[in-house]
Amino acid sequence: MSRSFHWQVFVVLAMAIAAVSTASIFIRWALEAAGERGVGFSLMLAASRLSLAALILLPTWRRMQIRQFNRPAWGYALGAGAFLALHFATWITSLAYTSIAASTTLVTTNPIWVSLIAWVWFGEKISRKTTVGIAVAIVGSLLIGLADSSGGGSGSNPLLGNFLALVGSWTVSFYLLLGRESQRRGMNLGSYTAVAYTTAALILLPLPLSFGSSYTGYPASVYWSILLMALLPQLVGHTGINWAVSRISPTTVTLSILFEPLAASLMGYLVFGEVPPLQVIGGGLVLLAGVAVAALGSR
Repeated sequence: MSRSFHWQVFVVLAMAIAAVSTASIFIRWALEAAGERGVGFSLMLAASRLSLAALILLPTWRRMQIRQFNRPAWGYALGAGAFLALHFATWITSLAYTSIAASTTLVTTNPIWVSLIAWVWFGEKISRKTTVGIAVAIVGSLLIGLADSSGGGSGSNPLLGNFLALVGSWTVSFYLLLGRESQRRGMNLGSYTAVAYTTAALILLPLPLSFGSSYTGYPASVYWSILLMALLPQLVGHTGINWAVSRISPTTVTLSILFEPLAASLMGYLVFGEVPPLQVIGGGLVLLAGVAVAALGSR
């Protein structure tokens, strides 16, 4: 790969990770403005975020023909959308029960899940150095989660919130790998994101109503938060990550995403005054060390 390509990947990933790091802030804003912490409201945020993103991508559908791509490409894109819906349903709900630091850190433990899935499913090997780096990064993530669960962070039910964040990590791992396979089988980035985001939105749209929540009647700041979530974390962040994962190792991409909890925790401190305990800061340093080692060993 040329040096210019490396820089292009670096710039796109940096912008994408900065964008996705704002998601937890917008979600917490909406939770505070509405004064709700229930599952139904969290599902409303997830469904609204994806629905807006899908609506913005509507022009892509006009240029897309059903027979333009083969069946496997469509199948992987639809599957990615289903896992994306599960990811947001679990992760956004986790922020109602645990701290920003713990939630964003545990949801970004996906390097180990992506590596294991890619190894079992696609037979992709990873170097020994990358394996060590992943292990160190995961230890750092667990230190942050354990510090929060032991009372060092905030949240009404940290154990439940941390578990939901972990489930969110599993589902986003499948989402990334299925998205990569869809693009490898000929579906371009614009078409893939339109299909995946629309599929996720359609799955999530009826769920808030079944939990007794509504799409109307909330303060204006809630809807501003949803709009910002659709524009920055979804369209800029997720689309940039999907672009990168089809061009370089998905393990490398997910390792880069490990910077998200550090950025989100910093913003959580600046906006909401959430001060991570020393255990969380120590876990973050361990996490960064693991990312560095794994990146050096990555292809």
